[in-house]
Amino acid sequence: MSGESILIVEDEDDIAELLEYNLQRAGYIPFSVGTGEDGLNETRDAKPDLVLLDLMLPGLSGMDVCRRLKADPVTATIPIIMLTAKGEEEDIVAGFDAGADDYVTKPFRPKVLLARVKAVLRRGASERRAEDAPFERGPLRIHPGRFEVAVDGEPVGLTRTEFRILNFLASRPGWVFTRSQIVKAVHGDDYPVTGRSVDVQVAALRRKLGAAGDLVCTVRGDRKSVV
Repeated sequence: MSGESILIVEDEDDIAELLEYNLQRAGYIPFSVGTGEDGLNETRDAKPDLVLLDLMLPGLSGMDVCRRLKADPVTATIPIIMLTAKGEEEDIVAGFDAGADDYVTKPFRPKVLLARVKAVLRRGASERRAEDAPFERGPLRIHPGRFEVAVDGEPVGLTRTEFRILNFLASRPGWVFTRSQIVKAVHGDDYPVTGRSVDVQVAALRRKLGAAGDLVCTVRGDRKSVV
């Protein structure tokens, strides 16, 4: 029995009940709310170990809830798994850019969802145990524990996915990785995001880093590295 608490933000009662039933059987402590505003407030008050967040909610959308939670230092480290019927690649990338830790499309198989919940919780625990001290690469200063990046002392606002790509590459300077290796390192196995999405995210990352963006190199048109 794991005992982690999981907040379900879902306006369809039958789906919320299905989620609660399966999560409880798996040893978690689930509780649910039906609106984005309630999800935002409950996360801030209860600080669950994980949030299962529907995107199509009355009032405040799940995407807005995700952005606000990840922008708040009090809730930024709480992992979020988005649940939605939107399965196009651009929707998935938008979800990750908003700060989601995983993205599961409806309809879903309970066993698959439970596996993703377990993986996200395990990855979050691993990240919390990882070395928290900031490190530098040239003009870059990266703080993994705080998801902060600065260039020549000036803070740079990155999405969670952009930060993870930069942190992954910068922590292994000189190493060269394929797109698929980056996707796996940043998001884990079995993600429906193609390697081409990495090119879009790396381009945005370079642009935000300004002159320091040249540290992120593309080798042979496919592989990425930080020098």
